[in-house]
Amino acid sequence: MPVELMVTTPLPGAGAGGYGNRTVCITGAGGFIASWLVKLLLRRGYTVRGTLRNPDDPKNAHLRELDGAVDRLVLLRADLLDPVSLEAAFRGCDGVFHTACPVTDDPEKVVEPAVKGTQNVIHAAADVGVRRVVFTSSIGAVYMNPNRNPDEVVDETCWSDLEYCKNTKNWYCYGKTAAERGAWDAAAERGVDMVSVNPAVVVGPLLQPTVNASTAHVAKYLTGSARTYVNAAQAYVHVRDVAEAHVRVYESPGARGRYLCAESTLHRGELCRILTKLFPEYSVTNRCKDEANPPKKGYKFSNQRLQELGIEFTPVRQCLYETVKSLQEKGLLPVLS
Repeated sequence: MPVELMVTTPLPGAGAGGYGNRTVCITGAGGFIASWLVKLLLRRGYTVRGTLRNPDDPKNAHLRELDGAVDRLVLLRADLLDPVSLEAAFRGCDGVFHTACPVTDDPEKVVEPAVKGTQNVIHAAADVGVRRVVFTSSIGAVYMNPNRNPDEVVDETCWSDLEYCKNTKNWYCYGKTAAERGAWDAAAERGVDMVSVNPAVVVGPLLQPTVNASTAHVAKYLTGSARTYVNAAQAYVHVRDVAEAHVRVYESPGARGRYLCAESTLHRGELCRILTKLFPEYSVTNRCKDEANPPKKGYKFSNQRLQELGIEFTPVRQCLYETVKSLQEKGLLPVLS
């Protein structure tokens, strides 16, 4: 199953033909989603500025090796809590893709960078005249609500409940929900054209040299570190489709509001069964941590708005296959005979 980058033709009125400026900035450019976004934008002819806390860190070297990077990629030092550094990075850009966010359940490490940092991005973009901001939110800002009927389809009108996130100590979802709400308020206040993409658990091939949180979620079942699986269900999506979604909403003049980005929902037991069928050489657990209760039913997420923009989602089985092959190729997972 080969890994290929989907290349699309810019939508009518998009890119150089519609806005004249093909320079964009991506915050947190070395991340899992952001790296694919850099790759896709360079391939489409954009000049890309990527902000990083340390552009000279070897973990970001993969960005300089991308096609087009020599001529059209500039890596800049910036901090989400330093508005001056953000303004310097954004000045002269037509668009900003705000992907940077810590993935942790430590409230001290996630809440301030997510909430205050995102507001700083919106204000900096407004101050230097950026045309459109695409904010990478999360499905975690959508479904965390104890009063939601599990049989109802979750769409862009749904929001996670902040008090519920706080009471259950789910600080990542709390941070992403508070950050997105704050972003919409700041964008309205400053007159910034903002669109958000809300991905589910993102899997697929890695461009960066290290394992990120969502690929570790898959890898742990193949390394044997997870001897049971939890009684839970989650939605998944291919990283390439997430990057494509960001570009589509940026290039589409009529894009507005939120866009859920999810392919399908799997119970963790089904995830393990798929991995076992695809890679039988690994000892993937078949035991649920909660054997007393029936399998929990996951939410069904609508991806209709992105389908209307032409996104064709990669089936979850293919997503998982490409994730594991990538881990093997990078030496992050042993290849068993």
